[in-house]
Amino acid sequence: MIRLAVRVQRAQAELVLAELLELIPGGVEERSIGEHTVEYAVYGVAGELPDLPGLKAAAGEALVDISTSETADDWQERWKQFHRPVLIRPSADWAVHGRAAPALHVRPPWEPACAAEAGGNGVEEIVIDPGQAFGTGAHATTRLCLEMLLELAATDARGPLVDVGTGSGVLAIAAARLGFAPVLALDHDRLSVAAARVNATLNGAQVETHRFDLRRQALPWPGGGDRPDDATVVTANLLRPLLLDLAATIVAAPSHLLASGLLCEQVDELVLAFARRLGMRERKRVRDGAWAALWLVDG
Repeated sequence: MIRLAVRVQRAQAELVLAELLELIPGGVEERSIGEHTVEYAVYGVAGELPDLPGLKAAAGEALVDISTSETADDWQERWKQFHRPVLIRPSADWAVHGRAAPALHVRPPWEPACAAEAGGNGVEEIVIDPGQAFGTGAHATTRLCLEMLLELAATDARGPLVDVGTGSGVLAIAAARLGFAPVLALDHDRLSVAAARVNATLNGAQVETHRFDLRRQALPWPGGGDRPDDATVVTANLLRPLLLDLAATIVAAPSHLLASGLLCEQVDELVLAFARRLGMRERKRVRDGAWAALWLVDG
């Protein structure tokens, strides 16, 4: 097994990460190397790893160096350490019309369950085996979307939901466990679709999973209709180009859109794209470091 590492300047690290995730949608290992450098690494065999020109283009002027090395026999244990559990706590302000949302504890199967109550309505344990698909919920883009999903669930707006770019199924499974139904999970990557299906079964979540190419297919809707119904929610943890494609191709505005995978400076562009074509308006935006997520509503 080969470990391919890209070291970049910390000041531009989040920008580089967004570019790297286009090349490596399965995710990367992240480490701090001193005060001014961040290292992103991926594991694989020869022929499966990104090529050198692509990596250099992704890193741009922030590149410090690129290196490869043979990994030790314990690389699988090191990989497990990269996927950490995350606890999303509900806010007391989120309870609307008497509804209280539980906390979400999203963890890989090798981590223990949450030991204590995290809120007045308990904890929903969600176990995600990332396999070769991206994420167990710890990345900022997923965490921000989970926070907004909890807030939406507290409003009792728990209708049909479509998760575009589902990865390992985190958002779709969380939605199903929170009471959204029916839930449809879509991804272009075969491994992601397989991982999402396995994880949904593992969590006892009613999630329908399909392979889907956003750039070539019309977005399907729960129930098989050609347009969303009045309560449909769309979650989309994607990078900017795909979110703009979604804005350009979706046939009608859903009731709510939770979009993540954006850098903070990209949010206004996306708000404008959905407003111009679909008349959607911004309800909320949240950020974590250089990353941001957006909540849009119809009308």
